[in-house]
Amino acid sequence: MPVEINIDWFASRLQEHLPSVTLSADQVNALYAHYEHLTRWNSKINLTSIHSPDEMVVRHYCESLFFGAHLPDAPAGTRIADIGSGPGFPGVPMTVLRPDWQVTLVESHQRKAVFLRETTRGFANVFVVAERAGQVNQHFDWLVARAVTPEDILALIPKLASRVGLLIGATDFERVRRHVGFVWSEPIRAPWGDRRLCVFGVSRGTSGM
Repeated sequence: MPVEINIDWFASRLQEHLPSVTLSADQVNALYAHYEHLTRWNSKINLTSIHSPDEMVVRHYCESLFFGAHLPDAPAGTRIADIGSGPGFPGVPMTVLRPDWQVTLVESHQRKAVFLRETTRGFANVFVVAERAGQVNQHFDWLVARAVTPEDILALIPKLASRVGLLIGATDFERVRRHVGFVWSEPIRAPWGDRRLCVFGVSRGTSGM
């Protein structure tokens, strides 16, 4: 019998795959509302190539929440830019996890930016910028990204921020960790056995994390 996809199912999958992060009912509701938007819009525009509901929960929501939970040096009021946000990862789950952060979703694809604006209506701590990252004229405490070429993100440092957080594969990190302009903290492995890492770096000459 097919599994009924509803908020109870969604909440149980989050709890099963990410027991280390505690979410309130309101936070789960907000994440599920985004999930419903994503699955509905994905039939019209290509927001994600993942179609399995369970895999979507793990790859998008749990991974983003895990990443946000480990972001260092990020007190209330921290300004974060999610570069190449796509359908809102990791930025949207991060804003739900920490509503005291100010998160800007940077997405140059106009239809994806429309989706981001629609799905974050009512989020006081979310801003959507429909521009290429190199055209953004703001400064943030952190740049974060996933599914974006790491070197493209590092090229934005220190213009947009002095600190960067990436969700990348182990092989990619072995390449970028040799970048002479950055000091990297010890990578944190995502708990799903797929060699995905949360890595955090700071531009040399900036106070440590």
